[in-house]
Order: sequence, then structure tokens, then C-alpha cells
Amino acid sequence: MVGNRVSHVIDLPADLLVIDDSTDDRYWASVERVVDLAGQKAPTADGVPLLASLVAAHPEWPVRAGAVRLLAAHHADDPAAGSAVAAATHDTVDWVAFTALKVITQYRIAAAVPDLIRISGWPSNFTRPDWARKPVGCGAALTKRALIAVFGTRDPAELRRLEDEYFTDMRTRIEAARSRPRRHTDVIAVPGGPAIIGADEKPDAFRMAQDDSTLRAVDVPAFLIDRTTVTNARYRVFLEEVGDSGEFDHPDQPLERSHRPAHGHDVRFNAPGLPVVGLDWYDAYAFAKWAGGALPSEIQWEKAARGVDGRRYPWGQDWDPARVNYVERSFGEQVSDLDSLEALLVTVEQGERPDHPVLPADALPQGASPYGALQMSGNVWELTRTNFYTGQDMDPFFQGRHPLDFMNRKDAFHVLRGGTWTSPPTCLTTFYRGKDLITDRHNEVGFRCVYETST
Repeated sequence: MVGNRVSHVIDLPADLLVIDDSTDDRYWASVERVVDLAGQKAPTADGVPLLASLVAAHPEWPVRAGAVRLLAAHHADDPAAGSAVAAATHDTVDWVAFTALKVITQYRIAAAVPDLIRISGWPSNFTRPDWARKPVGCGAALTKRALIAVFGTRDPAELRRLEDEYFTDMRTRIEAARSRPRRHTDVIAVPGGPAIIGADEKPDAFRMAQDDSTLRAVDVPAFLIDRTTVTNARYRVFLEEVGDSGEFDHPDQPLERSHRPAHGHDVRFNAPGLPVVGLDWYDAYAFAKWAGGALPSEIQWEKAARGVDGRRYPWGQDWDPARVNYVERSFGEQVSDLDSLEALLVTVEQGERPDHPVLPADALPQGASPYGALQMSGNVWELTRTNFYTGQDMDPFFQGRHPLDFMNRKDAFHVLRGGTWTSPPTCLTTFYRGKDLITDRHNEVGFRCVYETST
């Protein structure tokens, strides 16, 4: 249902599901019988949930259309009924949608206006004599008629006034969400202007491919960014305030899951000042929205880490292991190539090795970026909002599917930046691009937020 307005579809009685489709005549007789049975129950207190369930879930479209008519005839003023009728305008079978549009017109169901707008655009344009139109089919004509009936006028100016009045509260809520105040003061300003992005690198002894080989200048508008990665202490405030309300969730977030970190009870990762880890992209998205910001794009992240002089590491051109938490610091052993790196990494043990994989988020200030952001190299990888393959903002659409169903889909991978406590120097540059599946929750991955500058 559009907008999840009918939160539960009740189990339909068996006698409302039996349809004989052996012949055309028997099919339509069966449909008529089911609609008649539903009509007998329509005027009762249980009529609305029953009919709404038929509209939402009955496998035969003529029954869904009949239930729409019954809802409007018996319960046109009931908000739940109006919601179900409005949702039926998006039914995949045209005649169910057409039926909903007809009864909306007949009973002037104002609750359907947002759904009608989704179909048509702003209603006032329909009656403007100078408005260019595409070819109009039945659905467009019925939608136009329904909008005019609900608002009670064909006058373009009056339609605009009534439309603005109808959406006043909705627009206020949307604007409040967009202008949510920043929930953090420990931020740094990254000025607008050009940045050097990418690099032309050859594989080294660790054989880590650098796929962004186009060295280029990119103009980046000004923004604010967290000085450190989000800490456990800060993330716990989010959990305490938001809980499982879903208020800030991405629309595609997997159902029936919380934002609790996967490693929240591992003493190696859960101290208040450590970067929060064990989160997926959806968790970070929700936190950033709650905090009044967003996840950084990889271009924003790279400029904050690199400045404008194209430096290789946040602190400068030359490698300095004293400024970064990486695999040799966290494990206390040296590695020289990919084979020795992998031989060390397979010694990892849950709860035991290494003893202290991550450092506090404000440690190693000598490794700060040109603008003062800490640990943009090492400690934990950092999530971004950028799709690894397209370079565009992530736009996931996987709800209700298991990760096995989409783990080979390019639109399921976001960019990681900065390297982590298991990384060799190759992955710790300002330009190295890692990637991760949108639903994975690793103890090597954290994030920070960006915010709009004050105007």
C-alpha cells in the first residue's frame, strides 16, 4: 500500500477467496458471489478492515474493484476507507485504479489528493489554457476530473490557492525535516572551490587496484564535516532518542531490524570514545538524517581529506606510520606484500586478536587533514553516499530481499574511503576507493557526517 497507510492486511476468509475460473461465465459468477458476500459485511464495524484487505490483497482484480466501490458507498467519510481507496489509484490493473478514481470523484474523497498529485502533477495546470499536454488516456482524464471534483473548481488561480492550502501542513513538515538543526558542534569547515581528485597509480606489492585513474580538478561547494568519525557515545544518544521509531530511516531499509551496532557488546569496539562500527549503510543514513546532515559524497570526503594540493595522505605527500592506525600498528607486526598481509589477517580472532584494533576517534592529531579532520586515513573505513560504480548518490531498492539476491548488483555497493585498521599503506591514501555491500556490518567500517554551511 502506498505510504504504508494500511499497516496490517487481515487474513481473508476462505469463502472470499474461492474463484471458479474454469469458464468465463463461472468466473464472473464467482466474482459476483464474493463481492455480494463482502457487501453483506460492508456496513458492519468490521467492514472497513475487511474491505481494505480485499482492496490490498485479493488476487482477482474485479474483487478489488468491487471492494473499492463498497468502501466508498458505505464508509466514504472514514479515514481508513479513504486511505484504502486512495491507494487503489495505484493498483497495477487499470480498471481497479479507474474505479478508485471514479468513486473519489463521486464522493469527493479529499484524502486521495496526494495520490492524485502523484499521478498528475499539480491540478491547477490542467485548466490553464496555455498548458501543453501529452496525449491523455483514461487514467489521466479520470484523475483530472477527480481533482476538480475534490477542489470544487476549474479556475486555475482558485485551484492553486486551494492546493496550497491543502498542502500547507505537509509542506511545513517537509521543510522542518529539510532544515533540521545540526546536532553536533565538533565540525570543521571545508571552503568551496576546486579540489584535486583521483590519481594515476600503478599496483604495488600489495596489488590493490586503484580504479580511479583520472587525475582531475573538481569544483566542490563549501560544506561542514565532522572533525572525527561518529563515536559510540554520540551514536548511543541517537539510539536512546530514536529507538525503533523508524522516523529517520531510509524508505528502503530492511524491515523489522534495529539500528543497534553489531559489535556493541565487544569491549574492543564499544568504548564511548571509539568510532562506532558494526553498522550498515542504512544505519549511517538514519543517524546522519537525525543529526541534521548527510553522509558525505566521495568527492566531499576526498576534498576534506586532501585539501587542494593533491596530497597523497591527509598530512602530506610522504608515508609516516606514526600518524595513522593501520595493519602494522593494530597487529604489532610488519607486512611487506599481499601474501604476508593475508597471512597476518587470517590470525584474527573474535574477542581476542588483535587486542586493541581501533584507537579513539580523536587520537593521532598529527595525522589531521589540511582542514583539521582527524583519521581520514586508517582506523576505520568511512561510508559515503556514493555508488561505487556510477559515482551517483546511492538509490537502493532492495527492501524485502535477501542480500544473496542483490550482492552482485552494481547498485548495491557504496564507496568506502580512508582505509582501516587491517589496511596496508596502499589503501590509506586520500584517493583510494574501497567498496562494500549496502547491508554489510563490519568492525572495520565507521562514518562521519557532512552538513550544509550556514547562510
